[in-house]
Amino acid sequence: MVRLQKFLADAGVASRRKAETLIADGKVKINGAVVTKPGTLVDEHRDAVECKGISVRLKTKKVYLAVHKPVGYISSASDGQGKSILSIIGSRERIYPVGRLDKDSCGLLILTNDGEFTNQITHARFGCEKEYFVTLDRDLAAGDIKKIERGMRLSDGTRLRSVKVVTAKNKSARLVLKEGVNRQIRRMLGTLGYTVVKLKRIRIGKLELGTLKAGEWKSIRPEDVL
Repeated sequence: MVRLQKFLADAGVASRRKAETLIADGKVKINGAVVTKPGTLVDEHRDAVECKGISVRLKTKKVYLAVHKPVGYISSASDGQGKSILSIIGSRERIYPVGRLDKDSCGLLILTNDGEFTNQITHARFGCEKEYFVTLDRDLAAGDIKKIERGMRLSDGTRLRSVKVVTAKNKSARLVLKEGVNRQIRRMLGTLGYTVVKLKRIRIGKLELGTLKAGEWKSIRPEDVL
């Protein structure tokens, strides 16, 4: 429970002093009833507050987290298909994973509640790069590198866009894509006859996984990524 004028100020309606004036002037309602006493307590989660006929709600705090997703966790807010990555975080705010990182893969995953930020990372027109380190059962052949960088069409008709091969040596490769479909790298390499031993996402935009260990997370800012 908080004082009504503080609630209005926290919601961005006005300063506390101005909010007190609005209340005294009969401009504010709680659950449909006009309130004129500034010190009135309001339950910010249950009470319906209006100011000048407009519904007032607290602004949701924007949260931006980077987590090193371990193998075995799913990139989902629900535990319906396995252990959700959110079970590691325990955030008080309602957040969700940005993009996908399949259950068998590990590495950098971003969690947020900022829809516009999410769009800038995931929508193709923004071209936000995702970089992966892949361990294979054998060296990546030069001819297959060309196929990966040209893009591929699978037997089911699915078109896989080009992926940049940064390095390829010692049965491993660093791959960068700007726009992908679900499990694209695994599907590309599998079609070419390779077995993916390990797949780790090491960068999203400007943000690198760095020394963040599996299961660890940290707060970030949008400018750390974009």
